[in-house]
Amino acid sequence: MSQNIELNKRTKKEENQKKNLTVFGQETEFDGELEFTDNLVITGKFSGKINATGDLEVDKTALCDVESIKVNSLVISGKVKGNIEAKERVEMCSGSSVSGDVVTGRIRIADDVDFEGSVTMLQNPPDVDIFSVASDEFKQALLIKSDLPH
Repeated sequence: MSQNIELNKRTKKEENQKKNLTVFGQETEFDGELEFTDNLVITGKFSGKINATGDLEVDKTALCDVESIKVNSLVISGKVKGNIEAKERVEMCSGSSVSGDVVTGRIRIADDVDFEGSVTMLQNPPDVDIFSVASDEFKQALLIKSDLPH
């Protein structure tokens, strides 16, 4: 019986790690607004707006001219023109070209990247709901999270 429980745990864990992967091929040209929850790889041309909770990869053959990209994480090997917001991370690979402002939790920019724009780092909010606590409690939570002596 314990073997069966262990097998169920592994199966659920594997299901959580396996997300659907969609690939826009090199011959694909997409213009419009795109939303997705899993993983997307763009190898063709995209113009418009991306608003997603999943992960995005812009291949070295891809050209994205966007109003904005909002995703969980983004890996760029191709060309992106437009503003980027990635909750988790942005990675700009060698040979990529990015023109636009970036807002993210973590960023990695390799050598030989053509980047023009600004970077704003997201900070983790305190583990307290600001609308349900007194202001003194919230201030204390901020002090605990900060690097400043208190």
